[in-house]
Amino acid sequence: MEDYGILYVCATPIGNLEDITLRVLRVLKEADIIAAEDTRHTLKLLTHYNIKNKLVSYHKHNEGRMSAELLKTLLEGKKAALVTDAGLPSVSDPGASLIRACRDAGVAVSVLPGANAALTALVSSGMYAAEFTFMGFLPEKTDKKAHADFLERLSENKGTLILYAAPHHLVKTLKILYNALGERKICTARELTKKYEEVLFFSLSAAADFYEKNEPKGEFVLIIEKAENAEISDDWESLTIKEHVNYYIKLGYEKKDALKLTAKERRLPKSDVYKEFLNE
Repeated sequence: MEDYGILYVCATPIGNLEDITLRVLRVLKEADIIAAEDTRHTLKLLTHYNIKNKLVSYHKHNEGRMSAELLKTLLEGKKAALVTDAGLPSVSDPGASLIRACRDAGVAVSVLPGANAALTALVSSGMYAAEFTFMGFLPEKTDKKAHADFLERLSENKGTLILYAAPHHLVKTLKILYNALGERKICTARELTKKYEEVLFFSLSAAADFYEKNEPKGEFVLIIEKAENAEISDDWESLTIKEHVNYYIKLGYEKKDALKLTAKERRLPKSDVYKEFLNE
């Protein structure tokens, strides 16, 4: 193991090129090879800091093959730096398979921390940050199982949520979030750390309406505020079924979701709750 090289996992700027650490700059200069998600994008960063080094492409379409090739280089004693277009590798970006391969082979891995879009947006939003769930990008509907599993986990989550969204998928994503979560507050952040950084606040339904009328530009981070008083707990026993359902509707849930929650807490079939709700 002493003769093996080392993999440096390097955080790169999410916008402003000055958001890079001195340590990352040093490692990029010293590395024998730099594996980059998009070599053209990374070349701009390297040129800005007058770093000349060997760049290789490492992205989601060649991750398996390149992980094996890079591991071979590391086993020969070379130093490699892994970067993505922005932020930390493996956070909704390629990198995890190479890191695992190195760990399994006994090759040292050193993570060099730095900028991260999800945490930057969360702090900027001022929303509850002691507990949160990062969910990355919404899966494509073409992968029906992954999409369905994602929506199920999403609908059950009442805490602060962080998601990424590409501009051309933003409106669709916001509508899906509204249908799954009901009416909750959302912060949309784009162009983080850049000159035209924009952080806006809406309700979920208003956000979808706003971006239908105003074309989204740039990559987005979405921070969804935790649901307030998300569950009645034991207090529901003093309520009628209709009062129970209306409690959730007033919190911003759609009727179907309010019925589902009521049925779950009362341990009743949803059809029975629906009939009682209509008849009361």
